[in-house]
Amino acid sequence: MSATPIPRTLAMSYYADLDVSTLDELPPGRTPVVTKLLAEHRRDELVERLRAQIAEGRQVYWVCPLIEESEALDLRHASQTHAELSAALPAARVGLLHARLPPAEKKAVMAEFVAGRIDVLVSTTVIEVGVDVPNASVMVIEHAERFGLSQLHQLRGRVGRGAAASACVLLYSVPEGGRLGETARARLKAMLETADGFEIARRDLEIRGPGEFLGARQSGDALLRFADLAEDSALLQWARATAPAMWARHPQDAARHVERWLGARTDYLKA
Repeated sequence: MSATPIPRTLAMSYYADLDVSTLDELPPGRTPVVTKLLAEHRRDELVERLRAQIAEGRQVYWVCPLIEESEALDLRHASQTHAELSAALPAARVGLLHARLPPAEKKAVMAEFVAGRIDVLVSTTVIEVGVDVPNASVMVIEHAERFGLSQLHQLRGRVGRGAAASACVLLYSVPEGGRLGETARARLKAMLETADGFEIARRDLEIRGPGEFLGARQSGDALLRFADLAEDSALLQWARATAPAMWARHPQDAARHVERWLGARTDYLKA
């Protein structure tokens, strides 16, 4: 069961061994989330918009990729952002949540946000799943170009859980004199164009590859030598219908066929 199938999960769903049930509707009372792409230099403008949302009694998530400053990565981190937003929004109650906090403190911070006693929750991806705060109407994702599609989609799903209009802001940063990489652009473009988890998964499959069907890799090049899961869906349907008949009528030929193409890789099934 997956809210946003990873590429390997979606690829495996093409095969007859998996039955797929599709739930493609929002729960009652939910409103679609508007997704916006915003460059880093418009950060002050974004903070002003958040001020207006907070004045209306709404709550905000602000997600960062790092907890603290890193020597290896020149990225804004949660501790820095928490201090900056606390200074920029003196009338707001700004909380900080990340994985290094003691469990009791994490639980207390989240309880304060759920109760509405924190206006802006600066966090790492620990709030990616399992958090339901209907009053939260804005999700800001710092350095959105650094996140994978599944994470972006899951984080966006933290807002729009009530009747109020909600927005997800993808705040991206480009190196001075440079440009976003092709993969990052494809991910952000997918987030802007669709909120459908199944379409997000299909785009992710195109971008990252399906990974191993008889193995552990969740993305990357497939073991298939000739077929393309995105382009050969009609052939896959024919194969799905033909395979059981081949096993039933010509089991020895079917076994040789499996051995030829998979060989020892079937040992993965014993794991």
